[in-house]
Amino acid sequence: MDPAPPPLPPPRPAPPRGAILAPVKAVVPGWSHVPFFLMLLAALVGIYLIFWLCLLGATALHSTPQDWISALQSGDIRHATMVSLITSTLASVLAVLTALPVGYFLARWSFPGKSIVEAALDIPIVLPPMVVGLCLLIFFQTTVGHLIEKVIPLTYTVYGVVLAQYTVAAAFAIRTLRGTFDHLPRRPEDVALTLGATPARAFWHVALPGAKRGTVAAFCIAWARSLGEFGPILVFAGATRGKTEVLPTTVWLELSVGNLEAAVAVSLLMILLAVAVLIVVRAFGER
Repeated sequence: MDPAPPPLPPPRPAPPRGAILAPVKAVVPGWSHVPFFLMLLAALVGIYLIFWLCLLGATALHSTPQDWISALQSGDIRHATMVSLITSTLASVLAVLTALPVGYFLARWSFPGKSIVEAALDIPIVLPPMVVGLCLLIFFQTTVGHLIEKVIPLTYTVYGVVLAQYTVAAAFAIRTLRGTFDHLPRRPEDVALTLGATPARAFWHVALPGAKRGTVAAFCIAWARSLGEFGPILVFAGATRGKTEVLPTTVWLELSVGNLEAAVAVSLLMILLAVAVLIVVRAFGER
């Protein structure tokens, strides 16, 4: 015979009307570990920043300012600086002109195989830089490449420097502008279309002004990437003094002859340019 169930507890009396009830604290599992977790994250961020500051500080303190000035007054380094600034600007302009329509198309339309197209556009980002230069070099040994070079000589020329920089920088610009157009609402463009604008006019007068910050960011990122490009330029355009030499190849050439002071001076110049680009991106193109 089963035992009788235990009697139910008497009902709790209701609180008197008008009584103030004490608040009940909600216990969230895991919240006791939040301070430790935040301290751990802050320590990791601090260690990483200190590591980079130590690297930059050691590089800056390796030589005296007089050594830097003497190195930067070299005719070869000044020529490499001028070539780098011009080619990086040209490559970045071409990259942005490519990225604007491509990024807009990927952000606004869906089609079969879109994920494959997006993955293919990211190939220059994930490929080793030397492989990019080798692919360019081999392509321009083919029949089609020879036909192109009859119009514009590219292999081992300054035009080849621009092409090598553009090949990689365009992928970064496309990624940036694709994200920009993804975050822009489509409604203003639809309103423009209902008012009689063509898709081209809606893009030019509505979408493009809305993406101006992203365009600035894409240009700056492409410019910084072009300025620091080394592998594709070395393989495809070479590092000829006074001809196809740019700042990254200057560092390599100076190190190869044991001129560490000149290599450090050029490296510091590139660091200053990179910091300037970051400031511009943060100020104008981040949001």
